[in-house]
Amino acid sequence: MGGLNLEVFKFGMYLMFPIGIMFYFGTNLDQRFSVPDFWPKPENANKVPYDRDEIHEELERLRARRLYLREKRLASEAQQQQQQNNDQE
Repeated sequence: MGGLNLEVFKFGMYLMFPIGIMFYFGTNLDQRFSVPDFWPKPENANKVPYDRDEIHEELERLRARRLYLREKRLASEAQQQQQQNNDQE
């Protein structure tokens, strides 16, 4: 059996180990764990429209984008269908 010195050492380790880990990882966080340009700049972020005109403009933009992507998808599907028909012949 170890005795009193061993118990004091174990108690000291139980206290100092978590405190040492917290001190090591808790200091200098901004320089150690930071990723440059992680958050987008305000001019690159989405802006929520609040005015009635801004809302209508955003809806028109979304509608135009949706229609453009639909036309692109339909053209791609038609081209694939045409290629399949040519391959079957």
